[in-house]
This record gives sequence, C-alpha cells and structure tokens, in this order.
Amino acid sequence: MHKFLIAAALASTLGTTATAQKASSSKSKASSSSSSYSAVGKQVQVYTTAANSELRLSATDKLSFSAQPQPLETQPTVFVDPNHSFQTLLGIGGALTDAAAETFAKLPTAQQQELLRAYYSPTQGIGYTLARTTIHSTDFSTAPYTYVADGDKTLQTFSVKHDEQYRIPFIKQAIAAAGGQLTMYVSPWSPPAWMKTNQSMLKGGKLLPEYRQLWADYYVKFIKAYERQGIPIWGLTVQNEPMAVQKWESCIFTAEEERDFVKGYLGPTLKKGGLGDRKLIGWDHNRDLMYQRAATLFDDPEASKYYWGLGYHWYETWTGSGMQFENLRRVHETYPDKHLIFTEGCIEKFDFSNVNDWQLGERYGHSIINDFNAGTEAWTDWNILLDQTGGPNHVGNFCYAPIIGDTRSGRLLYTNSYYYIGHFSKFIRPGARRIATTASRDVLQTTAFRNPDGTVAVVVMNQTDQQQPFQLWIRARRLPPPRALTPS
Repeated sequence: MHKFLIAAALASTLGTTATAQKASSSKSKASSSSSSYSAVGKQVQVYTTAANSELRLSATDKLSFSAQPQPLETQPTVFVDPNHSFQTLLGIGGALTDAAAETFAKLPTAQQQELLRAYYSPTQGIGYTLARTTIHSTDFSTAPYTYVADGDKTLQTFSVKHDEQYRIPFIKQAIAAAGGQLTMYVSPWSPPAWMKTNQSMLKGGKLLPEYRQLWADYYVKFIKAYERQGIPIWGLTVQNEPMAVQKWESCIFTAEEERDFVKGYLGPTLKKGGLGDRKLIGWDHNRDLMYQRAATLFDDPEASKYYWGLGYHWYETWTGSGMQFENLRRVHETYPDKHLIFTEGCIEKFDFSNVNDWQLGERYGHSIINDFNAGTEAWTDWNILLDQTGGPNHVGNFCYAPIIGDTRSGRLLYTNSYYYIGHFSKFIRPGARRIATTASRDVLQTTAFRNPDGTVAVVVMNQTDQQQPFQLWIRARRLPPPRALTPS
C-alpha cells in the first residue's frame, strides 16, 4: 500500500502491531535490558491507517513470527531490538485551550461525550495522558484577558473566575475521562499589558524589569488557584514562543533575559511558594534556535538547577526549512540530564474544504517519530478541538485541530491527524522505554517502545507514494509483511 503508518505492539505473551498508511523518567542514553527479549511465540496485531482506503486505526492483520537468522538486502526490513533502551515516555496529549473549551460547550451532550472518549479512553479512543493549558488568554481565546485588575501591583484582585465558565469545567471533564489523572502543564503567552514595555499584551514587547517579581508571583497564584479547583499542575513553561513578535499575545525574552528571570525570580519564587517540585520548562519555541537557548540556560549552574528541561515547537518551517531534528539531537547529547518535551504543533491556515487532506496527518507522523528518536519524552498537540472556522481566534489565526466540532450541525469531524497521533498515544503508554529500531529503506520511518506491561509497540510510516511492503525482524525471528501492505 502507498502512504501508510504502522504501529506494532508485541506483548510479553501476545503482541499487537499497529499499522498506518501513507506515513504512517530516565534519559535517552542507551542501556541494555536486564531480561533478554524474545519474539518466539509472539503474535502481533496490526492496525492500519491508509490513504485511499477506509482504514483508520483499523485492525487489519494478526501475524506470527517465524525463524529467519539473516535478512537479505533484497528484503525491505524494519529491525527492532528491545534489549537496548533509551528515554522513558511521560505522555502524549493535546492542549485544553479557551477555543477548545468554548467549542466543546456548543456541542450536543452526546458529541461532548464522544469527544472525551475519543481522546481519553485507552480502549474506545486514543488514550491521551498529557495536557497543556494557558495562563490567561492566547490568540485562541475570544478576546485578550488577564486575572487581575489593571495596575494591581499587589495582585489582590487575582481571580481565575473567567475560566470557570468554559475552560475549568472542560478540563475537569477531560481529567475524569482520562481516569482521574492527566499530567498537566501551563504556559503564559504574555504578562498583563501594564507590566510590559509596549503596554499591550499583543505584538511582542518585554516584561518591565520592575515587574519581574510580580510576574513570578503571578505564576504561583495561577497554579495554586487551579489546584484549588481540583486541577493538579505537573509543570510550567516560562514563556510561549519568547522570540516571536506576534499580532496576538506575545512577549520577548532573549536567552539571557529568560535565564536571569528564572534564576533571580521565577525559580526562587516557585520554591518559596511550595512549588519547587513543579517541572520548569525553558524555551517553548521552535527547533531552530533551541541549542543556543539550551546552552545559555543550562550552562549557568544557578539557572540550570531550576530547569527540568526544554520545550519546543515545529514551526521553524515558516522559513522554508524542514523540521530540524538534528538541533534536537544536539541538545539531547549535550545536556543528557535535561528532558525534552514537544510543547506545541498544529497545521495552520485552516480551510474547511481541506479537513480530509491526507498531508495533515503525515506531518504529525513525521514529527513524532523523529522527535522520539532524538530523545523527546513527551509530545503535545495544540488545540484538541476547534470549530468549523478553525477557531475561535480573536486575531484570525485560524488553524486545524485533529477533531473539528461543527457547531452548525453538532457533528464531530475527524481529520486523519487524529488517527496518526493515535498510532502513538494508543499503543505507547506512559512509562514505556524507547528501544532500538532501524529500517533498511529510507522511505520507512520508524520508532519503537517497550511498555511497562511488556508489550512492544513499533510504529512504521511511509509518507511517499511509493509502494513499500516490509517485514519486521527481531533477533532471528521474522514477521511477514502485513497483508494490508501487500499488493493484490
């Protein structure tokens, strides 16, 4: 089959494989497993998502291994070695934004429940376990807002009451749908306008030096307010996209400014406020400048001690560049004790007529596979739900979400991004260790993990129009090409 993604999970007694068509906490230093893995007697369930077919996370094959000591060069092969492992997966999920919450509120109750199952049920859906939300407004809000009155230098007026209408109830339902536990981190897009050099939450500007302590106090107040609402916060990023002057909420921090804000204000304030165990994430921007940011933050011992790791996005492609996975690898190999988390990605320039475009999902597959192989421990999509306009968005920055909620008809529209992400989130579970995997053909992109329950999940993607069946090989045992990929 052309254009596919395959995820294979091989259990300790029964294996499962997932296939997708057209594309398809320890550190990443390799370690050897204490118990040798064998594919003898394993069965594999294949799941496929494929272009030009009806296959969407569909169970397509159940296969068994046979003996094959040495593959030939003429046999396209994916090699998997569960005996060598790397980083541990924290989770996979998406952002619970104002836009997602407001769209959710406009849907009929049946579709609301369908959406929650689709994302958070590990059996009926794709099993999300990770979430991001925002510290007051972003472009994906209906208007800019903050949690304090203008000019309140005491923060006595601080209140998250705005979020109680849509976002907080939505997050609570998501947590319940995820079984009562959802790893949640938070991010600000801009300080209040009166704390900034340009006196606006929009179009960049910088935090005024005299408000650095007050802004640090604001993070603490937000986290504690949400936790009082019953929403535990695992971590936070310092600033969303700190080098981008956007027409929406944005604020510039150079690497040196972020470093100094964290070591002089935010880090100590979190600790003093009893939040020193929350995971603090730097950068939260694209892969292009991430090494320079990492070096500046982590080479300073006083700043570095507060950082859990580095977050990043995939929008470096705005320059015409491809995704710069090598920059990710440089950060990981230079700072192996820090953690990497993909904090945001989405397909921009929404067009309702293109919600079935196959390339939407392929970008996800390409990014997730290569991000994990470079050492990433967690992966977060942007809005989990948007309406038929690609919003709401108060500056017209309309984008795609994996599921579109058509508020006119009350229907949910599933893009193939949803299924592509599902090939990872459904079969690779928190606590899984990435294991060694390679392919003998460059058109096959692959990653693999060994789950805490002993299952092995292998994902293979072909995003070309070239037909490419393949066999899977684990230590002298061969799995034949899935029938779904074999020309008829």
